[in-house]
Amino acid sequence: MVQLDSGAVVEGRVTRVTDFGAFIQFENGETGLVHISQIAHSFVRNIHDHVREGENVEVKVLGRDERGRLDLSIKELLEEPEEVPRPRAIGRQSPQFEAKLRSFMRDAKERTTGGGGKKPSTKRKK
Repeated sequence: MVQLDSGAVVEGRVTRVTDFGAFIQFENGETGLVHISQIAHSFVRNIHDHVREGENVEVKVLGRDERGRLDLSIKELLEEPEEVPRPRAIGRQSPQFEAKLRSFMRDAKERTTGGGGKKPSTKRKK
């Protein structure tokens, strides 16, 4: 009989895949959830790219939640990548925004370095 204690590594069958995770059933009939955050070390956009219904997977039992449901992880059994993948860069801003930003930065630099306009006098008038 399979021991489903915290820290145990066991094999189960994927019975259902949802947007938030995959349900795994064990030979004793008990079912647990691998949350989408516990599928892989990288960001998982589509869980179907990682697990499919009917396939057998090895999971680590993380523990049980307050209702006694099994919390499982596939990620804990995978080797952690040397460097965590960086998120995708956002696209370029509109040319108008970039022009306004350059102008603002140029003006701010001139104000802070005294590169333009009159400097205020530091002497007091009598």
